[in-house]
Amino acid sequence: MNAHQPSSSSPTASTPAVKFDALLARVLDSNAFYRRKYDAAGIALDSRPNLANLAHLPYTTKEELAKDQAEHPPFGSNLTHSVDRYSRMHQTSGTTGIPLRWLDTPESWEWWLSCWRRIYAAAGVTRQDRIFVAFSFGPFIGFWTAFEAGQSLGAMMLAGGGLTSVQRLETLLANAATVLVCTPTYALRLAQVASNAGLDITGSSVRLTIHAGEPGASIPSVRARLESAWGARCIDHAGATEVGAWGHGCSEPNHLHVIEDEFIPEVIDSNTQLPVSASEGVQAGELVLTNLGRVGSPVIRYRTGDLVELVRAPCPCGLDTVFLKGGVLGRADNMIIVRGVNVYPSVLEDLVRGFDEVGEFEVELQAQREMSEIVIRIEIGSTGGESIAQRLSDSIHQRLNVRARVDPVAPGTLPRHEMKARRYVIRSRG
Repeated sequence: MNAHQPSSSSPTASTPAVKFDALLARVLDSNAFYRRKYDAAGIALDSRPNLANLAHLPYTTKEELAKDQAEHPPFGSNLTHSVDRYSRMHQTSGTTGIPLRWLDTPESWEWWLSCWRRIYAAAGVTRQDRIFVAFSFGPFIGFWTAFEAGQSLGAMMLAGGGLTSVQRLETLLANAATVLVCTPTYALRLAQVASNAGLDITGSSVRLTIHAGEPGASIPSVRARLESAWGARCIDHAGATEVGAWGHGCSEPNHLHVIEDEFIPEVIDSNTQLPVSASEGVQAGELVLTNLGRVGSPVIRYRTGDLVELVRAPCPCGLDTVFLKGGVLGRADNMIIVRGVNVYPSVLEDLVRGFDEVGEFEVELQAQREMSEIVIRIEIGSTGGESIAQRLSDSIHQRLNVRARVDPVAPGTLPRHEMKARRYVIRSRG
């Protein structure tokens, strides 16, 4: 199957405009959350806005969804059907606050899986593969969809829940898995554990690693380290519990394509909330997404909080969908401003991961009035930590024109993460 063609079970027979109009008609009929929201915004519910009116519809934010769930426990009112129509409940990871609970009908869940089958197709995964999902399978939606989509594809699925890192590696090797699915952080952690345990993963059957849950696999130095550690091709993927599986990588190492026939992408300025004009074909700002096939619990003009550079131009890989240059660059609430300079987390990670001696790391922004200082703690498993720290500090200053204090710490000092890493800390010094 061509990577940009929908699978036979994917509900993509109609255009985004037709899908949007059908979605909005259902939502305005019976979704209490959006009926209240649009009525408060002065939008006549019987006027049936269509895709041409998209820019006039208000944004949806995670904060208002959380407030709605608090006011209408336990699931909120963003439900197009009665609760007895829903068969799945998952929740967000909670890295930015109280987790959101999210319900899916069988139809919406199948839509999720169809999007993941598109991701597998773009990566070249087939039913002949054995896919190992290194994931705990808790309430976080995480890789549940990856697992079930691979199963529906006909591939052999290997679950990694309830196992230690060593046991996961042993299971992966013993069953000759060909595809690894997990966060980029955890894939690097597994590589470290394999090295310590004397397990050979570069000579294993793994030919492909697919990463989601956090930015990373589109960052050049992270991608290079992953491919070197596993001896396998690395593919990025992006999605969110509230939104769906909306993007995938391609043969270009730093391009992340939006599945445009299932999601409508926009880019806005996080501060003004106005659309961003393209500069040399690139829109830089916060990504806003509308999903088209999740009728049971949709998000319309959802502010993802992800910082991106969206390109509307043909990709050398052959796909004609828009793509994000460098993938997701970071979170709007994680972007560090140091003395007037915007510092993206992805750029810092690219610089840190460029030093093979560095294991885990943590970034802290120490803020005092208008003055800010970046402090980076790096785990060094060899001698010469002070020298490596100085070289990294020099590299940051040379590339970003900001000073950073880099402190080497002993291996095992910093926290480990199976799912989304929490590496960025902001502290006030008064």
